[in-house]
Amino acid sequence: MLAMNFRGPYQIRPDRNRPMPEIEHPYDAIVRVTRSLVCGSDLHLYHGLVPDTRVGMTFGHEFTGIVEEIGSGVQNLEVGDHVLVPFNIACGTCPFCKQELYGNCHEANSEATAVGGFFGYAHTGGGYDGGQAEYVRVPYADVSPIKIPEGMDIEDAVLLTDVVPTGYQAAEQAGIQKGDTVVVFGAGPIGIMAARCAWFFGAGRVIIIDHIDYRLEFAKKYSYCEAYNFKEMNDPVVFVKKLTDWYGADVCIDAVGCEAVGHGLQDITGRMLLQAGSGTALHWAVNSLKKGGILSIIGVYGPPWNLAPIGSIMNKGITVRANQASVKRLLPKLIDHVMSGRLNPKGIISHRIPLEEVSDAYRMFSKKLDNIIKPLLIPPRAFAA
Repeated sequence: MLAMNFRGPYQIRPDRNRPMPEIEHPYDAIVRVTRSLVCGSDLHLYHGLVPDTRVGMTFGHEFTGIVEEIGSGVQNLEVGDHVLVPFNIACGTCPFCKQELYGNCHEANSEATAVGGFFGYAHTGGGYDGGQAEYVRVPYADVSPIKIPEGMDIEDAVLLTDVVPTGYQAAEQAGIQKGDTVVVFGAGPIGIMAARCAWFFGAGRVIIIDHIDYRLEFAKKYSYCEAYNFKEMNDPVVFVKKLTDWYGADVCIDAVGCEAVGHGLQDITGRMLLQAGSGTALHWAVNSLKKGGILSIIGVYGPPWNLAPIGSIMNKGITVRANQASVKRLLPKLIDHVMSGRLNPKGIISHRIPLEEVSDAYRMFSKKLDNIIKPLLIPPRAFAA
């Protein structure tokens, strides 16, 4: 079958000779992929920043597909069902799944001291191949995958596997109160979605900060927010303070994570893996908050350690909330938002690219070419009967 094949940092190729996935457990399903996406988190892998990303892996944790085969224990799916598959691989029965912390499942990942299992995300996420392929094995198929609701556009559905729930949870865990000023660092797809969802929780003002003008223009239109380029500021923290009568923002959301730019020392130590990614956005967010504010971290950082401003967090009385999104928990309300027209997920898709051109998709997304916001991959068998 055709699948994306990781050959090392900045080296990705389409491989037509990948073996077909097989049922390995009674609760597995084999899904023929109909749509998949390239995520900013995939770029962390592409750039060589995630430990134990092995040559030969297939990335992709955002995909929809048609069930082609099921194991003997699967009861909730049937062959022919068109499903959206959350990026969390979750058993549904461990103590963390019972708390609806599906991103922290203790059974799906043998290295689950922190995160659970994810599709296509290195062996730190369980080593599962992902959905940038024609077919994929879906473990615990009775737990997370759900049938795409009748009448839902497939391109809306695929964005419910990660981008929409991750952006929504960024706003949800921020504890936004009516009238709050919310500052989002990062105008990638997750930051854009977090800014859009902040309004659902009563935000009075939403500000997004990035350094790429075309993304900021897109964010203003899609998320109905203010947007500013930090390269035009002497100091982003002082800028935010000026906007908030010198008190600081009520809420800051770090939607950037380990590849943040804007501070020389952080850039160097993050990219040389002397810490688990650049903490620039994290520092800006902490220092931009008012006393007693809330910091929501949804940007991805590596597992070992970061130069974090813990003294400022403690002395300012900041509440920090962070986690991988629990997609399954959020899907019912997000499906309602989409079907009622309150959210338009597919509106962030900027490029539709054949899976055969996956190398170009990564290159464009990495280098921010052609005003790219979110690339969608279409496998050659997406429309097969």
